Amino acid sequence: MKTPREKLMRRAQRVRAKLRKQANGRPRLSVVRSSKNIAAQVIDDERGITLAFASTQEKDFRSSTPNGGTSDAAATIGKLIAERASKAGVEDVVFDRGGYMFHGRIKALADAAREGGLKF
Repeated sequence: MKTPREKLMRRAQRVRAKLRKQANGRPRLSVVRSSKNIAAQVIDDERGITLAFASTQEKDFRSSTPNGGTSDAAATIGKLIAERASKAGVEDVVFDRGGYMFHGRIKALADAAREGGLKF
């Protein structure tokens, strides 16, 4: 019997395999979620580098918002990652939700990133 972590990793690999076919050279907006925090990064898989990163664990964010495990915090991270990606010259991305369902905090982050100017 598989552990919940193993199931999550298997779903994440399945999602990423589909994204590789659809990417066409676009960077990947990857989301990592825990019960207390959320993080997002824009990754260029062809060069193997991270172009932009935002997390609720950053010092500036933690001073303004005490709880990083809410939808409001995820929306703030979505706006922040969109801003940092645009500074890095990225507009079109492929959204990698990992093994998480597209609702709640993941959806809030994605919607805020779209409002911030990212296209996916």
